[in-house]
Amino acid sequence: MLDSIIRWSLANKLLIGIFILIWIGFGIYALTSIPIGAVPDVTNNQVQVITTSRNLATEDVEKYLTYPVELEMANLPGVKEIRSVSKFGLSVVTIVFEDDLGTYLPRQLIAERIKIAQERIPEGFGSPFMGPISTGLGEIYQYIIDVKPGYEDQYSITDLRTIQDWVVRRQLAGISGVVEVNTWGGFLKQYEVAINPERLRGMDLSIEEVFTALQKNNSVAGGGYIEKSNQSYFIRGEGLTTSLEDIGQIVVTTRSGTPIFIRDIAKVGYGAANRFGAITANGEGEKVLGQIMMLKGADSKRTIDLVRERISEIEGSLPEGIYINGFLDRSELIGRTTFTIAENLILGCLIVVFVVVLLLGNLRSGLVVASVIPLSLLFALSLMYIFGVDANLMSLGAIDFGIIIDGAVIIVEYIAYRFTKSSGILSGLNKEERKSERDKISFQGASKMMHSAIFGQIIIIIVFIPILSLSGVEGKMFRPMAEVFSFALIGAMILGLTYVPVASSLFLKSAEQGPKNISVRIIKGINKAYEPTLRWALDHGKAVLVLAVGILLSAILIFSSMGSEFVPTLDEGDFVIQPVLKTGTSLSSTVETITSIEKILLEFPEVKQVVTRIGAAEIPTDPMSMEESDVIVTLHPPDEWTTVKTKDELADKFKEALEVIPGLDFEFTQPIEMRFNELITGVRADLAIKIFGEDLDELLRLGQEVESAIQNVEGAADIILEKIDGLPQMKIEYDRSKIAKYGLNISDLNSIVTMGFAGEAAGTVFEGERQFDLVVRLDKDFRKDLQSLENTTVKLSDGRSIPFSELADISYTKGPAKISRDDTQRRVVVSVNVRNRDLQSVVDDIQQIINQRIELPEGYRVDYGGQFENLQQARSRLLIAVPVALVLIFILLYFAFSSSKDALMIYSAIPLSAIGGVFLLWIRDMPFSISAGVGFIALFGIAVLNGIVLIEHFKSLESKFSSVRDLIIFGAKERLRPVLLTASAAALGFLPMAVSSSAGAEVQRPLATVVVGGLVSATLLTLIVLPVLYYMFHQTKISFNGSAKALGIFLLISFATLTPVFSQENTPISLQEAIQLANEQNVDLQSSRKAMDRSESLIGAGWDIGKTTISYGYDKNDIAENGIYNRVWRVQQQLEFPSVYGARTAMFRAQTEKSNAEFLLKQREVEKAVGMAYV
Repeated sequence: MLDSIIRWSLANKLLIGIFILIWIGFGIYALTSIPIGAVPDVTNNQVQVITTSRNLATEDVEKYLTYPVELEMANLPGVKEIRSVSKFGLSVVTIVFEDDLGTYLPRQLIAERIKIAQERIPEGFGSPFMGPISTGLGEIYQYIIDVKPGYEDQYSITDLRTIQDWVVRRQLAGISGVVEVNTWGGFLKQYEVAINPERLRGMDLSIEEVFTALQKNNSVAGGGYIEKSNQSYFIRGEGLTTSLEDIGQIVVTTRSGTPIFIRDIAKVGYGAANRFGAITANGEGEKVLGQIMMLKGADSKRTIDLVRERISEIEGSLPEGIYINGFLDRSELIGRTTFTIAENLILGCLIVVFVVVLLLGNLRSGLVVASVIPLSLLFALSLMYIFGVDANLMSLGAIDFGIIIDGAVIIVEYIAYRFTKSSGILSGLNKEERKSERDKISFQGASKMMHSAIFGQIIIIIVFIPILSLSGVEGKMFRPMAEVFSFALIGAMILGLTYVPVASSLFLKSAEQGPKNISVRIIKGINKAYEPTLRWALDHGKAVLVLAVGILLSAILIFSSMGSEFVPTLDEGDFVIQPVLKTGTSLSSTVETITSIEKILLEFPEVKQVVTRIGAAEIPTDPMSMEESDVIVTLHPPDEWTTVKTKDELADKFKEALEVIPGLDFEFTQPIEMRFNELITGVRADLAIKIFGEDLDELLRLGQEVESAIQNVEGAADIILEKIDGLPQMKIEYDRSKIAKYGLNISDLNSIVTMGFAGEAAGTVFEGERQFDLVVRLDKDFRKDLQSLENTTVKLSDGRSIPFSELADISYTKGPAKISRDDTQRRVVVSVNVRNRDLQSVVDDIQQIINQRIELPEGYRVDYGGQFENLQQARSRLLIAVPVALVLIFILLYFAFSSSKDALMIYSAIPLSAIGGVFLLWIRDMPFSISAGVGFIALFGIAVLNGIVLIEHFKSLESKFSSVRDLIIFGAKERLRPVLLTASAAALGFLPMAVSSSAGAEVQRPLATVVVGGLVSATLLTLIVLPVLYYMFHQTKISFNGSAKALGIFLLISFATLTPVFSQENTPISLQEAIQLANEQNVDLQSSRKAMDRSESLIGAGWDIGKTTISYGYDKNDIAENGIYNRVWRVQQQLEFPSVYGARTAMFRAQTEKSNAEFLLKQREVEKAVGMAYV
């Protein structure tokens, strides 16, 4: 079939040319249409359910808001995890679903359950709603409403908030790809009726009466219509208040015919809603922030471009002196990472082309091979467009053009070699004959080398299957890489069958083979060193294998001492500093402290802007308390820095400068990193030490012990205990006997407290299209302290009034500030960021300290989350993916060569490649990461290509040499150039990525380092070890079983490098665990269990008709025109007499019953022995 495609392509060059033009055109179209982002969106499939009840304490929020929502969501299909945070006035429940449920089905399921949850929540305590359909990459653009110099006195912070809500936000809401525009900070304007309780008492009125009067005098009505003079007149009653004067003139009641107006008992003016968050910027005090959130799955770059265009339009409609200051623009990171991708691809392409031209010694051959690079890339882009794969750092940044053109290199090198050998014949032919002969040579060359080329590329594609099967964060991060790499390889294979033979036939010429040819000189120079080395290796085969095993063992030793981390941290170019203030710190104090921090940070020349988000936004997707804040520090480009060279140095300088502010702890992170950590694991730090239990006081004590115990762990930074206690409260304890005596209800008293201190909306005041609440509350001078509440009057049914203190005891106390739950269990977190050390080593030290020093009460446990949790999950998946990749490679090799001997010889390249990958990671002081693990999987597929080229060539020469030694030396020298070509192109193609320091290169660097180091070692050792192994197997033609000991030992040792080994601490086990362990590991039980399983499996085999034998091989009776045996398929099936199957089944059933009885007897004996030993 492949030969037919090649032959057809050479016969229809014009059609191939048109096909390539269509290919290029669609690829360019796809390039302009593919969504572009910085990194893959690794956020899990989650929905937030938010409930706000601004007057409920933390414990009440958990009881009345969080628990009902958790209860309803727990039984939804596809739920993986439920997390919740309960704070004063706010409940946020995060429900994580399986990814395959998609985005909208979970929201539909939750919408149905929210209605049921609402019924469980007491009336007036709030209504749950779903958060926006966004992800960790959703915060694409943030801006502040700022005032130009000279206009500061003209606009208050309330004016800025009103402009944001009614001018800016409304015009941003309709942009394609924007799901929400969140507002943060400022004062929400209200029309306020501030009651003077003394006047109220003097007029013998209650707050409820004032509230009712406002409600009844601020409304509209319609009276239908009347007909008059052939026209209909619609009746409209306008009773809305439109000004402060209207409100003040509302009558509450009359006394002796004299009306009592609102203005007589209250101040009517502009007020503001109670707020739980604020924004400060650049040390200038409070501002108003807008946070634009992108719809999940939208195109980041396109959406940001639309946002920036709309903002330019909006600025023309803003009041004089107001402008929009965009301080955090995701397109900047996209631009930097896109530059990194382009830089690595272009440099890699240029290096590969240079190497190919240099070693081929033929410019035209090099250009034909080089042309495969952009064509393969365009094909990959086309499939990315068709299958909806975004272009980002991982999908495009990990393409190695050296690997992609390996097949083309092999084909073009051989065709060029044949053209050179046939140059004399070609020169004597006329034009038509020469064209026909060139087509024939191109066909023969492509046909001969296509097996190696196609098969090598198929192996790489197959080895990516385990990566495609990865799930979770690592799957979302590395699956696009495997997909795009596979797309490009498929494109290269198609080109190898069609375009490359045609281009070779049209453009290649005979290469100059004289001493002036630089390629010839390079290969001759390498051969001069290689041939004697190979001869020595063949003479000292055992020593070579021992040396290889020794190097392998040293690599295993180094690998076992390596640390590990999830993935390297992407440098986003900005900082987020999280100061931790005392629990219960007022919002005004927090603003004052943060303003001081901003002024200190702005003294650094590297800092561009500092904007701080305090507390919670209007839509509290990030539920911070009023003492919590995110100080977002945007930086100038690193080449403009003057005082430091790295971000770690700058973080240390920041921390040192901020020490002048006493009593503060700081956490340092980055905007996207912080949001990813919070959404994926519920914690913002690299490592979350989670302590689970019921009692909040006990959780706090254990958390403090852990925090103190791990302070001196190397690499552990920003160690902070979650603030769960110390929230100042004014507690009201009702005296039920007195309440009954006066004929009152607790709900009436609660209403007085809520209305008087928090305020309650009695209606709405319209200013054109703008709407503002009309709120009733006590005057601020009468709601300052405990005495204000005690002196509040309560009106009785008989008209008398009594003070609130007569009905309740009021005192200052402290309560929980925050209650966090994972899967309905309370927990507290000690968060740790890791600096200048790998994550795994830090966790190992912390686990050892906690196991030794911390005593956990019964019912309490410790878990480790954050990035470490991702590392654990990803590592467990790699322990499956790596062996699967190895098995797939061996199966393919076996089917390709129909020989386990040849397959194992080629397989030896895998441990040889792992050596280089491990050593280069160690030399560069890089820990093992999931990125490096994926690099190893890719490396194993690539490493066998050279082995295939060598072994296949050796086998083709077997009929021409009587001496195996001469065959190996001749064959190895002859294939030296294609081996060096493919290996150097693949390794050098990844070199720019391995050494790049541009934005985003941190994630790619371990992967590229593994592949570069592994290919170097695999090539060098394969050129020596593989011929030695071939020589040992073939020199005396002895059987495989008798000669494979050395190879078997070598490969057995090599498997130690293929799976990460991590030490575990010994912990006491219970009796049940001991019995379970014995049942799993007892040798007799294992043997008995296997016998039982074997017997049970044979029952179904009683009616087995036997395997159908399918074989594929050479038919020596069928010889093709070129003198080579044709390959044929054979099918064979054997059947027995029908009665045999029934008798066989009965026998298998009897054997199964016997095996089951023996197993149960041995199991009881083992359990009895363990029980006696345990006691």
